[in-house]
Amino acid sequence: MATQTVDATAGHVSPIALEESGRCIDSHGGAIGLPQLCPEWMANQIFWLIVALVVIFYVLSRIALPRIAAILAERQGTITNDLAAAEDLKVKARKAEAAYDKALADARRDAQAIVAQTKLDIKADLDEAMAHADAEIAAKAAEGEKAIGEIRAGALDAVKDVAKDAAREIVAAMGSHAEPATVDAAVASQMKG
Repeated sequence: MATQTVDATAGHVSPIALEESGRCIDSHGGAIGLPQLCPEWMANQIFWLIVALVVIFYVLSRIALPRIAAILAERQGTITNDLAAAEDLKVKARKAEAAYDKALADARRDAQAIVAQTKLDIKADLDEAMAHADAEIAAKAAEGEKAIGEIRAGALDAVKDVAKDAAREIVAAMGSHAEPATVDAAVASQMKG
């Protein structure tokens, strides 16, 4: 089958001939510029295009796409498992926080109870020490009162003796003599009031 083309250098139309080998050549024996556009080769090129597309489709559908799908499924499973584990850890963290808060509240309550009990114990010890100190003070005050009473009684007796001696001395200094019973009676009446 012969076609005509325009030769750009010569400006004339030359017929295209098909060689026995299947190559498109021009009238001078040289190959044409774009052999893939040679109409005699179109059927062959379409056949190999279809074969190449079928092979690519087969390779993609049987080998590459299942691997990609498996990787995506594995990643999705990992993400789902990680999210579930994170949710479990979140629940455990909330439970641990609640247990910590409860333990902290219990510890504070126990500490307050210990403080209150310690205050009561200290107050009881202080009251006991105060009572013991009051008892000692009262005993020492009673001893002091007793000693003061004894000193007072001794001093009163000493004052009576001194008064009797002084009265006798005064009566003797005046030149008279006094009976001891009379002096004792006079001092006793003056001491009473």
